[in-house]
Amino acid sequence: MSKSYDAVIIGGGHNGLVCAFYLARAGYNVRILERRDVVGGAAVTEEFHPGFRNSTASYTVSLLNPKVIRDMKLADHGYRVIERPISNFLPQEDGGYLKLGGGLEKTQAEFRKFSSKDAEALPAYYDALEVVADILRDLVLKSPPNVGDGLTMIVDALKQGRRIAGLGIEQQRDVLDLFTKSARSFLDSWFESDAVKAAFGFDAVVGNYASPDTPGSAYVLLHHVFGEVNGKKGAWGHSVGGMGTITQIMAKVVAAMGVEISLEAPVASVLVDGERAVGVKLESGEEVMGGVLIANVGPKLLYERMMAPADLPTDFRKRVKAFKAGSGTFRMNVALDALPDFTCLPGVGEHHQSGIIIAPTLDYMDRAFLDAKRDGWSKAPIVEMLIPSTIDDTLAPAGCHVASLFCQQFAPELPDGRHWDDEREAAADAIIATVEAQAPGFAKSVIARQLHSPLDLERKFGLVGGDIMHGNLTLDQMWAARPVLGHGAYRGPVKGLYMCGAGTHPGGGVTGAPGHNAAREVLRDGTLIGKWRRRG
Repeated sequence: MSKSYDAVIIGGGHNGLVCAFYLARAGYNVRILERRDVVGGAAVTEEFHPGFRNSTASYTVSLLNPKVIRDMKLADHGYRVIERPISNFLPQEDGGYLKLGGGLEKTQAEFRKFSSKDAEALPAYYDALEVVADILRDLVLKSPPNVGDGLTMIVDALKQGRRIAGLGIEQQRDVLDLFTKSARSFLDSWFESDAVKAAFGFDAVVGNYASPDTPGSAYVLLHHVFGEVNGKKGAWGHSVGGMGTITQIMAKVVAAMGVEISLEAPVASVLVDGERAVGVKLESGEEVMGGVLIANVGPKLLYERMMAPADLPTDFRKRVKAFKAGSGTFRMNVALDALPDFTCLPGVGEHHQSGIIIAPTLDYMDRAFLDAKRDGWSKAPIVEMLIPSTIDDTLAPAGCHVASLFCQQFAPELPDGRHWDDEREAAADAIIATVEAQAPGFAKSVIARQLHSPLDLERKFGLVGGDIMHGNLTLDQMWAARPVLGHGAYRGPVKGLYMCGAGTHPGGGVTGAPGHNAAREVLRDGTLIGKWRRRG
């Protein structure tokens, strides 16, 4: 037996919830199908050890779009973000440290410890990034022009290109640099200090299985700066209650609007009748039919594992096969009986409420990537640690803490036929040892740890290759070409099939933008179809 809905959404991550909200607001009857026993996708808060709760995968807030926050009235339901007092803290190889953030003058004072020239260059650097970031903010909630749509595509491309065309020649050069250059090449043109370049270059390798020397890595740096927290551009913060609070609030909002959310309802396959997607078949055998089908899963998962090859155009299958996914991320949560005490900055301070970055130079980041390609991971990996319990005491028992360890350059597939199930503990040991080298005693403070290798991220959250972005953010996989040129405006290659996940524009991060934009395209197509039927 099957039941039919106006819209069926595969995946209950934040983008699926956002998409459901806008469709329900327009009067659609919507059902969300989530394979796990909790809604939220990768933005969830879970207890991983008795009394210890943390954001299991996604772990920090900046990119969630202000319009989505306003429209869903998230703040009215308890959404609250506490800003970091400083952005990041980077211990250095010589025993010093660098703090980034907390205001321009404060950051300049830190930079002067390494280079007066870099401190003086900072305002112009911020201005240059902000110009390009503003263009991205303007494009985030716009659907890319869809190649193949004739005049409509041309008009959309002209409209969206107007902002760039209106920039001065120096600013247009900055845009070109950020979209094509390596992070090192871009940062070398601004700064001389290795520590300063590392402070900015770290963003270029977050969720990016690449070296800071890889062409195009400068854009990933930019992708992490176009957000805002509490109206402050570029800021990052902690969601009180963890990232799961955000998606639980979203679920509460859409459920109150009549959206049906089914947990433990994994989709086995997409049902296609003729040339149109008509529903899905669950692993239980149940069929759920929908006027439209919207996928909040990555392109690799949707098109290679949920759809029959015969239902897809031959060239499209070829393009999806070539679509690059795999971010080289290892994600770990640890329960601690004490805060880490850093040799370079002893005692408790604002650095414990920031992003603690163990990646002191671009050369360090490059070595970590090369090691991962050769050995599977580096003995000195890139580690970002956040300790949200320093500002949210609901996450751990009194006197204890939880920490998120977000680690880069772990091969999505290990070389020499090795398997992540056999190697994950050793990789986790290398991560702990990396922190221990900066904060002696850290290893002994670890009460428990929860490990997510790239393979675990795929199995648990559906992130193929452990890719937190649902696909690499390279120039050939962005904007109108995300995921495939000709299908960049959230419409799949089969009628009635749409995409609303991070594998579409504008890419990864907890933004809500793909969900927002996909819903708009679904509603637009529904309106056009309705007009056509009435005229007929």
